[in-house]
Amino acid sequence: MTVRVEQSVELPVPRERVWTFISDPEKRARPISVVRDFELESDGRAIWQIKLPIPLIDRTIAVETENVTVDPPSYVKFVGRSRAMRVVGEHELAETENGTGTGTVLTNRFTVEGRVPGVERYFRRNFEGELDNLEDAIREDLGL
Repeated sequence: MTVRVEQSVELPVPRERVWTFISDPEKRARPISVVRDFELESDGRAIWQIKLPIPLIDRTIAVETENVTVDPPSYVKFVGRSRAMRVVGEHELAETENGTGTGTVLTNRFTVEGRVPGVERYFRRNFEGELDNLEDAIREDLGL
């Protein structure tokens, strides 16, 4: 089974400011509650050490991630792979006009395919909270 989630947030800042955060693999990883550690490899890949609170996994899992599509300042897609799951994350940024000038709509899409029982159930229950953590981190980074 596959879990898919999509969430959009409007931010009252130019797209380039949001891009600075969302295109950075470490800034994207740090707000996620299950990420225990993060390593950026010299070839641009990143290794997330995650700890899922599910019975069959009693240790951290290394998830190798890499950006597969980058179109500044409007789109980034990454893929993460491990023995326990495969995750695809997409972040799309669109300019908007608001009452005070230019803003940005950030649309986050995630797909998780579990390879271990319990992975999908965990993400189905917790994805909204994880996306809220990401939004909070973006707002803090932007000083909003």
